[in-house]
Amino acid sequence: MLLGKVVGTLVSTQKDEKLGGLKFFLVERLDLRGAPTGVFVVAADSVGAGVGEVVLYVSGSSARYTAATEGKPADATILGIVDSWDLDGTLQYRKAEADGAPTKR
Repeated sequence: MLLGKVVGTLVSTQKDEKLGGLKFFLVERLDLRGAPTGVFVVAADSVGAGVGEVVLYVSGSSARYTAATEGKPADATILGIVDSWDLDGTLQYRKAEADGAPTKR
């Protein structure tokens, strides 16, 4: 599983019928400190993510193991919206702070 940030949307009106009903996003991979890596993927959304959110995504055959993508030709799938993570006891990201909301520590 990988960390990424949804940086854009992708619209495709002509696509394989198996992809019907899926929403697609452009996701930039993040390192463990939350910095952008410059690596981008097109990912199917299985959780209702939105632009600007930090997400957990998978690629390869794992991308086809969600209820939304099973049996579909997906190579990357968003399967979680990240609330927070820490690295070696140091908070790296908290969604409420990223959204501008005050957070108690």
